[in-house]
Amino acid sequence: MNWQALSPTRYRLAEGAFWDAATQALYWVDIAGFKACRLQAGETRHWQLDQPVSAFIPTQTGDALVTLATGVHRLALDSPEHAPQLSLWCQADPVPGNRANEARCDPHGHLWLGSMQNNLDAEGGDLPLERRSGGLFRIDHQGRVDAVLEGQGIVNTLLWTDDGQALLSADTLDGVIYRYPLDHQGLPGPRQVWAAEHPRGAPDGSAMDAEGYVWNARWGGHCLLRFAPDGSLDRVVELPVEHPTSCVFGGPDLTRLYVTSSRQAGSTNALDGAVLWADVGIRGQPCQRFGG
Repeated sequence: MNWQALSPTRYRLAEGAFWDAATQALYWVDIAGFKACRLQAGETRHWQLDQPVSAFIPTQTGDALVTLATGVHRLALDSPEHAPQLSLWCQADPVPGNRANEARCDPHGHLWLGSMQNNLDAEGGDLPLERRSGGLFRIDHQGRVDAVLEGQGIVNTLLWTDDGQALLSADTLDGVIYRYPLDHQGLPGPRQVWAAEHPRGAPDGSAMDAEGYVWNARWGGHCLLRFAPDGSLDRVVELPVEHPTSCVFGGPDLTRLYVTSSRQAGSTNALDGAVLWADVGIRGQPCQRFGG
């Protein structure tokens, strides 16, 4: 595959790639750089925040959600990049010292938010990860929060199977992707390992294609792993970055794959920290906006 950098910009910890089909716009964040980013009609905007931001998701009402350590906020997309207009929507995780991490919307437009111990200091530098204090939360269109999982290490990957019967979610500290059956309320039951550990890195963010296969970014693995619907490994997709963090299908026909990456201290790889793209010839599933 012919991977190219979206722009010359290199991010400290680019994450949370999201494609909005309605506006043909790519959203992502720089967690450690405290930036919410959007590329639309050839123009890239970076809203500068004052704390780590893990996801940037447009809403049906025309603004966007940003997930911060202080809660889920709404961001006015017409506000200046240097002075983003924020309003608190809800506070999902009550545990002191945690921050938001992975976030995605389910087919009903509810936001699912995974949290973890905050591992970044006030300048975005690394702090040691010392506890499994993360959780998983479901937030409805009115901002009501359901706490659905606790004791998580680093929640990454939030995908729903085509039949709506299960949630796929990774814990990067465990090195596996789990399958959670969903009950009649859409809440997860006892988990089973869906995709086992693999020597090519740890599981980070993922995207699902139209065939139900999962493309999983492998932190530290220089690659994506494509898993079949039963969790077996289908292929290894090599990447020119060491720490890919998330991926999403986009473009007019959803056959372009965007991949975010991190640039770690001491990196000598010119593409580390880039947002990459390639036309992969396989159609992806669309992202879901927040319904509120």
